[in-house]
Amino acid sequence: MKFLLKLASALPLVAFFTVTANSLGGGVPAAVHYIGHEKVSSVMADAAAKGGPIVSDPGLIVLAMRREAGEVEYHDRTNHVFILVDGEATLVVGGTMVDARRTAPDQMRAPSLQGGVTYHLTKGDVITIPAKTPHWFKEVPTKTVAYYAVNMDSE
Repeated sequence: MKFLLKLASALPLVAFFTVTANSLGGGVPAAVHYIGHEKVSSVMADAAAKGGPIVSDPGLIVLAMRREAGEVEYHDRTNHVFILVDGEATLVVGGTMVDARRTAPDQMRAPSLQGGVTYHLTKGDVITIPAKTPHWFKEVPTKTVAYYAVNMDSE
């Protein structure tokens, strides 16, 4: 996780890449990925409507996201690294989910959180969220926030 945080903080906005030598199993990418800035820009532009994958590999997914405030999310196995590209948001991490419901075998959602730690995120910020940690984009004062979500599954 420390390696990926360092990698994430060193990423230029014109190209996004992930490099590993070999597949090591659970939570480690199985291949080398280079994604040129044209594709990254295209995916980020499309993200205004629906988001989209930049890398999809066993144990690692990189998404381009742009969204408004939403529901609380909780993942049993997915660890996140969010890299903010544009906009700002209030992200609440931790706390207790209110009226949580299971939406997938390893995911829950809820309309709100009680407690937790509040972060005001802006362009250039990076935040990591371990699996089993509720997180909520509670407010998006800029109406949209663009970010890369690096999702790594733990075993």
